[in-house]
Amino acid sequence: MLIPLLVFFGTLVLVVWRPRGLNVGWSVSLGAAVALLTGAVCWQDVAQVWSIVWDATFTFVALIVISLLLDEAGFFNWAALHVARWGRGGGVRLFVLVILLDALVAALFANDGAALILTPVIIALLRVIGLKPAAMFAFVFATGFVADTTSLPLVTSNLTNIIIANYFGIGYDRYAAVMTVVDLAALAASVLAMWLWFRRDLPRRYSTAEVGDPAAAVIDPAVFRWSSPVLALLLTAYFITARYAVPISVLTGAAALLLLAVAGRWHRGGRGGTIPVLKVLREAPWHIVIFSLGMYIVVYGLKNAGLLNYLQMAYQWLAGQGAVLASVGTGFISGVLSAVANNLPAVLIGALALSPVHSADPVVRDTMVYAHLIGCNLGPKLTPFGSLATLLWLHVLARKGIVIGWGRYMRIGLVVTPAVLVVTLVALALWMRVVG
Repeated sequence: MLIPLLVFFGTLVLVVWRPRGLNVGWSVSLGAAVALLTGAVCWQDVAQVWSIVWDATFTFVALIVISLLLDEAGFFNWAALHVARWGRGGGVRLFVLVILLDALVAALFANDGAALILTPVIIALLRVIGLKPAAMFAFVFATGFVADTTSLPLVTSNLTNIIIANYFGIGYDRYAAVMTVVDLAALAASVLAMWLWFRRDLPRRYSTAEVGDPAAAVIDPAVFRWSSPVLALLLTAYFITARYAVPISVLTGAAALLLLAVAGRWHRGGRGGTIPVLKVLREAPWHIVIFSLGMYIVVYGLKNAGLLNYLQMAYQWLAGQGAVLASVGTGFISGVLSAVANNLPAVLIGALALSPVHSADPVVRDTMVYAHLIGCNLGPKLTPFGSLATLLWLHVLARKGIVIGWGRYMRIGLVVTPAVLVVTLVALALWMRVVG
């Protein structure tokens, strides 16, 4: 049992520390290699892990490619300028509108797209309207926080969602029927929590004089025009094909390929394009493919060593305690595990432990699956190293001159996150009694 534990925590140290800027994909691959060499896992386990993560991983990459294309086309700048105008100079109104925009982007383009792509856009906007550092910090922190807490409504809103939906055979339509309402509860709780924490730092008024024309922010009109119909078609395809077990990565990859063709003007032999397509492809998070496979190989070593039996026992006890307690208990276990051990390994650890759990009430068992996912999406906000997205987000902020120390981050995360998590998990338990 000791070797898989040492490999697991050693791999996490490499992911968080990243000595000499070592890519997270290579950091995790070292851990996976050690797990194989020590016999913690075998090649058959690698094949099993790949069958679990490939669809989720390639879907995530395709979504980020779409996000990067729209960012290069000026889509997010266009949206942010509209939000600044809709705020009509009211600081609190702008704060709420930015959070709503963040939640919408997280729902459509995944939490990483919202946190990593929208954050620089919001920072640029806030500097244009001249907000003070304290107010800017409030907006920036809320953007990073809400990107994760509202990444629940669709299967494609988070990499963890795809993994759980595929692992437990949850269709896109069924998932949306449950989690869209729950996400609204998470959004309401997040808005209230962020406002309560930062209300003294928010400006009463801001100047709209320097807010530019949104239309002028559009760099590639063709990609901009195609974005809405492509996204609408993609969402429709997700729901239509849900019952036919079509891999989500195939649909998302097709949408990404279509937008790449428009951006690269492939129908014109590449003439007239304004977006550097090769640059977008290079910046896509291909390392996540290695990271996902390697991290889950390391986690599989814990399963093989029997270290998940204790977690399974805890889940089994919760399964007999009623929907509300089962939801809150499962969510907090997964949340703490994600905060300490990172949410990507935590989501598979919980899935493996939940698989054999049974309940006299099937609704309770289903509730626990969704609660586990909620814990893995919200729980990482307890610590700055709870998710890879947060670590990368902090890095992006540092490059923009905004440094958030781990102590400052945790003073907020440890207070705000549990409150939002409780509201969301209780809402899940109540809603599951409605949808069955």
